[in-house]
Amino acid sequence: MTPDEIRALYRQGQSETVAFEVENVSLTRLAETLAAFANTNGGIVLLGIDPNSGAMRGIRDADAATDKALAAGLRCEPPLILPRPERVTLDEKEILVIQVAPGLPHAYGLRGKYLARSGKKNVALGPRQLRQLLRERGEANFESLPVSSASLDDLDSALVEKYAALFLGDASLKKDAIIEVLARRGCLVKDDREWRPTVSGYLLFGRDPQRAFPSAEILLARYAGKQMDDEFLREVIRGPLPEQIRRAETWLMANMRKGARLDAFQREERTEYPLPAVREAIVNAVAHRDYAIRGDEIRVLMFSDRIEVYSPGRLPGHVTVENIVEERYSRNEVIVQVLADLGFVERLGYGIDRMIRQMREWGLPAPRFAETTNGFKVTLRGPGEKLVSAESEKSKWHRLDLNERQLAALDFIVQHQRLTNRDYHDLFPDVSEETIRRDLADLVEKDVLIKMGDKRGTYYILK
Repeated sequence: MTPDEIRALYRQGQSETVAFEVENVSLTRLAETLAAFANTNGGIVLLGIDPNSGAMRGIRDADAATDKALAAGLRCEPPLILPRPERVTLDEKEILVIQVAPGLPHAYGLRGKYLARSGKKNVALGPRQLRQLLRERGEANFESLPVSSASLDDLDSALVEKYAALFLGDASLKKDAIIEVLARRGCLVKDDREWRPTVSGYLLFGRDPQRAFPSAEILLARYAGKQMDDEFLREVIRGPLPEQIRRAETWLMANMRKGARLDAFQREERTEYPLPAVREAIVNAVAHRDYAIRGDEIRVLMFSDRIEVYSPGRLPGHVTVENIVEERYSRNEVIVQVLADLGFVERLGYGIDRMIRQMREWGLPAPRFAETTNGFKVTLRGPGEKLVSAESEKSKWHRLDLNERQLAALDFIVQHQRLTNRDYHDLFPDVSEETIRRDLADLVEKDVLIKMGDKRGTYYILK
């Protein structure tokens, strides 16, 4: 912009598209103004002018002021990427011109608050205004878009009929009636006079939803210790979302330790984690992830002391880590509703408070919630060594008709956390390799051990 154009804006004064700020304005205040412009019709901040008196103050350190402006944009959620501010001299004073373009594609928040520009002020958006903004910006509508490469034939008829039967009954499953149910639920839409699955409909009921959305999958991994290493159990779960949830839950149950928890001289048989809390974490990740993000999947990592559930996409709308228990906002309204119809989700509460309660009732810490650069992570801390005592394990092992070599090998794992074929051979040097292989295979088959690694890197841990 030319000095004459900036001077004209200065004379015009502050408005819905122009704001004045002094050089030492706080980063938060500047970010609020930038977000308000971004959520309205764009605008310009003239840095170096007193907003109260309109006096031309200028800026002393243009480089620091530029860095502050760019940092303020990045503080918004999602980050507001600004063009580099311009330096303009007016009346022998240097002014920094910060521009926010109109027509940006997102709704920009700051610490869970959404602002818009009204006259000379930044005003907080109410729930109705925020919903309208999100609809206009398309952030909440990705799941409602038609999948242009899919048709009704790409939906799994068995899954669709089972779902429609919840509303129609088994005797009324005519094609037109089923289509009406799916359309009413937002899973189908008319596209060029033809019914097509929406993004949500395809993810929920598609025969092969990963054909269009290859990242819509769950990666599961179990590590032997507290940190990632090169050897781990791994499974990738694909298919429609309800099936992914069921299979992920089954895998976690199969790989979860089970035993006796010892606390205050009390002994209680239980699983490592409360199953309802684990289920809630999986369901929430599937229901609320951002499916518009490509190249990133849901990841569930099981360590010896915790489970981490990562979901692509930061918290939606006005929800923050601080208010996540009280506030409700769904990025995927259709997916949440269908999962609720199928019994996975309680529609009016997404399970965060229940997850916290279940973990505490199990004698475990409350879940930890954290936003990452481009996602959201839930960490469930386990009981660690409190879960199983050596004595309680030994009593269980003796009921399994194990031989003395196997019992000794299990004692070795209790002391050293893992067992290799070489360790077994060192314990019993006179035993053949084939006998060692049969002993270990029998322990795996009896669900006592889990085989980790491959070939020479193979080792075994307690299940």
